[in-house]
Amino acid sequence: MALIDWIIVGGYLVLSMSIGLWFARRSARSMTDYFLSGRSLPWWVIGSSMVATTFAADTPLVVTEFVRDGGIWRNWFWWTLAISHVLSALVFSRLWRRAEIITDNELIELRYHGKPAAFLRAFKAGLFSTLFNFVVMGWVTAAMSTVLSAFLDIPIVWAVVICMAVALFYSLLGGFWGVVVTDLIQFSVAMVGSVVFAILAAREAGGMTAIVEKISARGDDTLRLFPGANAPPETWYTFLVFVLIMWWSSHNADGGGYMIQRMMSAKNERHARAGTLWFVFAHYVLRVWPWVVVALASMVLMPELASDREAYPKLMADILPAGLRGVFVAVFLAAFMSTIDTQLNWGSSYIVNDIYKRFFQPKRSDRHYVVVSKITILILTVVGAAVSLTIDRISAAWEFYWAMGAGVGAVLILRWFWWRINAWSELSALGTSLLLAIGMAVRDAFAEEALPLYIKAMLVVSVSLVVWISVTFLTPPEPRELLQRFCQRVRPGGFWPFPVEGHGLGRRVLMTWLGGVAVVYGCMFFLGSWVLGQAQNLWWTGLLALGGGLLFWAGDRAELKSPSTEKNQ
Repeated sequence: MALIDWIIVGGYLVLSMSIGLWFARRSARSMTDYFLSGRSLPWWVIGSSMVATTFAADTPLVVTEFVRDGGIWRNWFWWTLAISHVLSALVFSRLWRRAEIITDNELIELRYHGKPAAFLRAFKAGLFSTLFNFVVMGWVTAAMSTVLSAFLDIPIVWAVVICMAVALFYSLLGGFWGVVVTDLIQFSVAMVGSVVFAILAAREAGGMTAIVEKISARGDDTLRLFPGANAPPETWYTFLVFVLIMWWSSHNADGGGYMIQRMMSAKNERHARAGTLWFVFAHYVLRVWPWVVVALASMVLMPELASDREAYPKLMADILPAGLRGVFVAVFLAAFMSTIDTQLNWGSSYIVNDIYKRFFQPKRSDRHYVVVSKITILILTVVGAAVSLTIDRISAAWEFYWAMGAGVGAVLILRWFWWRINAWSELSALGTSLLLAIGMAVRDAFAEEALPLYIKAMLVVSVSLVVWISVTFLTPPEPRELLQRFCQRVRPGGFWPFPVEGHGLGRRVLMTWLGGVAVVYGCMFFLGSWVLGQAQNLWWTGLLALGGGLLFWAGDRAELKSPSTEKNQ
């Protein structure tokens, strides 16, 4: 790092911390301001913040791992989530905004009744704010420390300390206002930086034509968007699990904690929906291919590495000149902080709103809860930093994170539309998948070879399904009066023992959903085939046309109006 690099990085850090200071007073007014920005955010802020949050320092490193280890098709591990994200945009974003709650766990006591509901709310808040949250913070910080170590030649421990200290400062002061405003800057910086680095890496490796020719000569599935016809059965089993199971079984099936937080911070339902749609397009269409290009270039320039996780930052350190090194350290800092600040704010909201306020101090002032939230953020930062030092392979942490909640997704979807789902359904589904995931992780730690992902997925999802369906019909339904109040509040449609407003998952909604999914994948693969020089554009053009036709036929014309035309609710 030359002097100019340090000046660039320092300038970016000063800007981020200044934003935290600027919004400190506004965020301290109430819990709604501290955790939801007063429910006043427009769609373009919401969507960009969602994209920035999912664009962490680990993401390009894991995409590189996937491409180098199995091929481009391995990214279906997260590509498949586009199916549920489109559904979240069209259906769940509006339901969450109507609920008028601070955290998604608060919905539990709107939908369920009594002590089981109270226990489930506390259990989920504690579990996701700690174990789930620490796993995410751990792998994100591990990735960022790898980047800093490559550029600064400092021990991993000090890299972790630097990363967490910066994110802590403006998360603590600015609350959710500081999070979303810095996310806007961080998304822009990280997106532009990723594209520029992809161009530089491809040029260093001789251009895309040369890269594709050299990798094609290997005769494997690296360049395929789908597994090849001659791929081993295990490859196809893995792919089918990705496409057919993972998107609906995930604990993020109806939005996911930090995305739900943004939906609930929207001005109104239209802004919640439009912001989530913008996230889907930017997340799956715009961002993926620069990372894939760098991964392919690294296979040409660095064919042998001790760890595939190091390929991306090592390539940056090798080919970037002075000046640009500082820019790209800032790019990774932006990606890192946009995720960590969200995890800290979101995790703190669970602990304070769903545990501390609900069960211990229900009648204190908002200022008191904001102070407790800041203390909680400090504690989460310290523990998250410690966890990051234990993570070796980031993609393995991704898989473990998914498996811990893989059995609860169907319950989370159905609780909005089917009266028979109760608190015991959700608790048994989550508990079963959590125990199975931890058990398999312990088994892998002592076994010579880890279980393949497709076996883990089938085991967790199938056992959890059997358990929660059995529990549902062996336990009584929720009281009719509570279900009626819930439906009057969120108007979900669906299957209830009384008339309910809302479209639920009717024919038009389903057709619009399928059309949206087709458009997303059509755009993503059209762009990818163009980047790779593959003559498949006609197929993806047809998929785009099919999706667009479904949207035009099934979509409600009123829903296509600009979000700005609707008055705030």
